[in-house]
This record gives sequence, structure tokens and C-alpha cells, in this order.
Amino acid sequence: MAKQIKLIWDFRGPAAEKTAEHHEIHLKEFISAEKLDLNITGYTVITDMHSIAYLVVNEKEMIAVRDALKPHRGELYTTK
Repeated sequence: MAKQIKLIWDFRGPAAEKTAEHHEIHLKEFISAEKLDLNITGYTVITDMHSIAYLVVNEKEMIAVRDALKPHRGELYTTK
């Protein structure tokens, strides 16, 4: 199985949750427009002042998606 990479965008401040939630909409639009292999997105509230939005891609797609969308960070994605 190919490695999967979780690309992450951090949002901070009182509007972080709403911003992360809205960013996920754009990530889903990107998946559709670019016909990516995976359709895994989401957002997570870390604290009341920090939330993240994320997109999971196959390793072979990571560089192109990273260059297009400029995530803040990435990590190896594993299902729990």
C-alpha cells in the first residue's frame, strides 16, 4: 500500500474553528477539480484558539498538491 500524507493548515485566533471548517470546503473543491485519488479531508478543533484543516493525499501526489496549496505542515497518515 502506498504511503499517505496528511497535509495540514493551522488556523489560530477566535475564528479558527470557522476558518478551518470553511477551508475544508475549498479542499473538497480542489479534490474534485484535480481528480485526486483520495477524498479524505476534515477539520479538527485543537483548542478554542487553534484549529486545523487537513487533506490526505497519496505520496505520489504530495509534491504537486503541496506546491499548489502551500500547507503549513504534513505528517504520515495512518488510520486508527
